[in-house]
Amino acid sequence: MTSFDSSPTLNAWRALLALAVVFVMLATSGWTAIRGHADDSAPRTKALAAWARGTMDGHKLPKADGTAQQLAHFFGSLTGTERDELADRYPLVVGNLNGAPVSLRYRANRAALVAARAVEQKRTVDPRLSADGRQDASRRMHRFDSLLDDDRQILAFDPSDTGRVAEVFGDLDHAQRVSVIVPGVDTNVLTFEKSTRKNTAPVGMAESLYAAEHAASPDTRTAVIAWADYTAPAGLGIDAAIGRLAEDGAVRLSAMVSALPGSSSVELFCHSYGSVVCGVSTRELPSRVSDIAVAGSPGMRVRNAAQLGTRAQVWAMRDKDDWIQDVPYLDVAGLGHGADPVSAAFGARVLSAAGAIGHTGYFEPGTQSLANFAAIGVGAYRTVGCTAADADCGSGISVRSAA
Repeated sequence: MTSFDSSPTLNAWRALLALAVVFVMLATSGWTAIRGHADDSAPRTKALAAWARGTMDGHKLPKADGTAQQLAHFFGSLTGTERDELADRYPLVVGNLNGAPVSLRYRANRAALVAARAVEQKRTVDPRLSADGRQDASRRMHRFDSLLDDDRQILAFDPSDTGRVAEVFGDLDHAQRVSVIVPGVDTNVLTFEKSTRKNTAPVGMAESLYAAEHAASPDTRTAVIAWADYTAPAGLGIDAAIGRLAEDGAVRLSAMVSALPGSSSVELFCHSYGSVVCGVSTRELPSRVSDIAVAGSPGMRVRNAAQLGTRAQVWAMRDKDDWIQDVPYLDVAGLGHGADPVSAAFGARVLSAAGAIGHTGYFEPGTQSLANFAAIGVGAYRTVGCTAADADCGSGISVRSAA
């Protein structure tokens, strides 16, 4: 058992509380099992199989799981017509290939969304489905419709299972600084955006941050990615209390960041379980990641910031009304996510979250939390608002140069 307080009695009570939480989770919801993407009938699995058999001018196509550098070299060797042909033939592959040109991924994912929308439209009237099944199909169809709106830049899309998606705001190819939002539990293709309380969903978070960054530094070329391209836990079941899905998500996050175009600095903004993903990813992230900021974090699966093994600045914030503070910060046989990132012992730079009401209010316009995120996003570290206990949290930081 690993704990993070010097009092043996307090540690024992925390351990018992954690085990009680597990018992309740298992009694009420069972061991949550989120299906992966290995199903042979899944759309992207079928697309990958077709890609593996495909050729271009008599030559086999490169492996879809090749490195971003290998794939970038391959696409760089093709003509524009050949690249477009591949995007149109294999949209669910090209649209998710790290190393493929960003504009080509946008094109491919638009084609993939058109196809996915057609599938769901047929399901809405399929008599073999239950009423609930047809309603789910209708919701997915309308979500795909929304993602197909003009000028949306979809960087990743997979309709399999609950769905994965990522969207870019701004010019990713020419950005000086790129912010990546990593959301938490219950993130999927249906919850990627919301019409009410929109700033609690990844799209609203990204739009809000992008606008705040532009207001904070109009001359800085920024881009923001709403990154929901991992399988997040469904609800507060056992998957939210362990690190399995975070480990899978961290691999995907590191691969995406490593393949970003240009030489921009990258800032990660990780909310709730998304901070677990960010914590697990740190040792594999490229050096261009300058900042990792967590909000409403249940922990980053380490005892302190030094154990993250990153050169990036580590920031943390938590609203005074955030229920996450009542979750035990410990690690018992893999249960729990480690120390509290806003505690003095953790060693992060602790930001004010004034105005952010509760667990999902960190990206609301007019809050200190959003203003702090925007300041980090544009490198204006001296303007961040700190907590009283860490009043100089924005001092002594050099802004990394970018293209």
